[in-house]
Amino acid sequence: MPEWLDNSFFATVGLVIFLGLMVYFGVPRIIGKMLDDKIKQIETDIADAKRLREEAAALLTEYEQKRVAAEQEAEGIVAAAKEEATRLTAEAQASLAELVTRRTKAVEDKIAQAEAQAIAEVRARSADVAIEAARVVLADEMNKQGGKVIDAAIADVGSKLN
Repeated sequence: MPEWLDNSFFATVGLVIFLGLMVYFGVPRIIGKMLDDKIKQIETDIADAKRLREEAAALLTEYEQKRVAAEQEAEGIVAAAKEEATRLTAEAQASLAELVTRRTKAVEDKIAQAEAQAIAEVRARSADVAIEAARVVLADEMNKQGGKVIDAAIADVGSKLN
C-alpha cells in the first residue's frame, strides 16, 4: 500500500465528507441564523439596558431635584417656625407686660380705695368721738351750772320778745 493511504488520509477524507454533508444540509446557515438571532437578542438587551440606564439617570436627576427642593422647603419651614416662635415670644412678653401693668394698676387702685375708706372711717369715728366728747362735756357743764344757763336763756328769749 502506498504511503499516503494511511490513517491520516482516511481521516482527512472523512473530515472532507463530514464538512461536505454539513454544508449540504445547511448547518452553517442554521448556526449563522442562530448566531444572528443571539446577536439580535443581545443588541435588544443592550438597547433595553441603555434605555433603562437613561430612565434611571433621569429618575436620579428628578429625585435629586426633589430632594434639593424638599431641603429648601424644610429650611423655609424651619425659618418660618423660628420667625413665628420669635413673634409669639414677643407677643407673649408684651401681653405679660400689659397684664402685669393692669394688675399693678388694679392693686394700686384697690390700695388707694382702701386708704380712702380707712381715712373716711377714721374721720367718721373721729367725728363720733368728738360728738360724744362734746355731749359729755355739755352734760357735765349743764350738771355743774344746773338751771342757771336755762334761766338765762329763758330770760334772754323773753327780753327779745318784749
